[in-house]
Amino acid sequence: MKVWQVARDWSIEGMELTELPEPAPAPGQVTVRMRAASLNYRDLLTVQGKGGVSRLPLIPFSDGAGEVTAVGDGVTRVAVGDRVCPMFFQSWIDGKVSATSRRYALGGTRPGVLQEVMLLDAEGVSRIPSHLSFQQAATLPCAGLTAWRALFEEANVQPGDTVLVQGTGGVSIFALQFAKLAGASVIVTSSSDDKLERAWTLGADYTINYRSVPDWGKAAAEWAGGGVDHVVEVGGKDTFAQSLEAARVGGTILVIGVLSGFSQQIAIPSLFSKNLHVIGLSVGSRRMFEGMTSAIGRSGMKPVIDRVFSFGAVPDALRLMQQGGHLGKIVVEFD
Repeated sequence: MKVWQVARDWSIEGMELTELPEPAPAPGQVTVRMRAASLNYRDLLTVQGKGGVSRLPLIPFSDGAGEVTAVGDGVTRVAVGDRVCPMFFQSWIDGKVSATSRRYALGGTRPGVLQEVMLLDAEGVSRIPSHLSFQQAATLPCAGLTAWRALFEEANVQPGDTVLVQGTGGVSIFALQFAKLAGASVIVTSSSDDKLERAWTLGADYTINYRSVPDWGKAAAEWAGGGVDHVVEVGGKDTFAQSLEAARVGGTILVIGVLSGFSQQIAIPSLFSKNLHVIGLSVGSRRMFEGMTSAIGRSGMKPVIDRVFSFGAVPDALRLMQQGGHLGKIVVEFD
């Protein structure tokens, strides 16, 4: 079977398309023929050697979808032919987050999805909504689930709440779609008027071009009548101060990304004077994933895909992620 590996060095140029033996499932395991994968910023960082992984070679990427081709003895929760996603955290089935639940992550501490046939624990996969294509379903395990957990497991978004999402990348667009399903109002920021126009078509209630409005946190707070209820913070050091400005007293800042960098001085007086809840989170459990896919199935919601690349063009897909010119998700379709 064909696989992509970071083989020579930690870089996009260090990736190689190679052949490995096709696996067979042992008791409690399944094999999944992968049909599509999607990119996250975390995948780019990992390929560049910034993801905390030290060993080479590594099969990268955490998110994908495919169909079960074989099951080992004792497997009953899925069957041959089922359309499934592998879970990002293979070790987090349910319960609260812990070091143990986060131990096994695809495309990091475990081989990722850029392989034609994956060998997985049967507990580490979940069925996908019937109305979604493999390409659409491949966007769910990390970006979709992170947005879902942020809004509903951590922030408990309610109808009438106001949610601010930064940019138009995968997690932010999912947060926009999920928040609208919940009956919330959504503010979207971007440096591109074209992307903000697209955000309007997806249901945004208010948009801000942060280049023309540098003090966008204040603008968002004023539009929301004194501050927004929830901020989906993906920028990191260049955006966090504005998130503090945007949030209302008693509001929530959901920290899920570091697109502009890691280090930032925090205005501690803003935290305690506003009584803010700042929550860091990454992805979620299989139980959360299944709650999300149930809601997607009932609503008929479809993920937003920017571009689809062939399996042989994975480096080109990573370069598009590096440029940051996409809206929604970048997807790779297997041959």
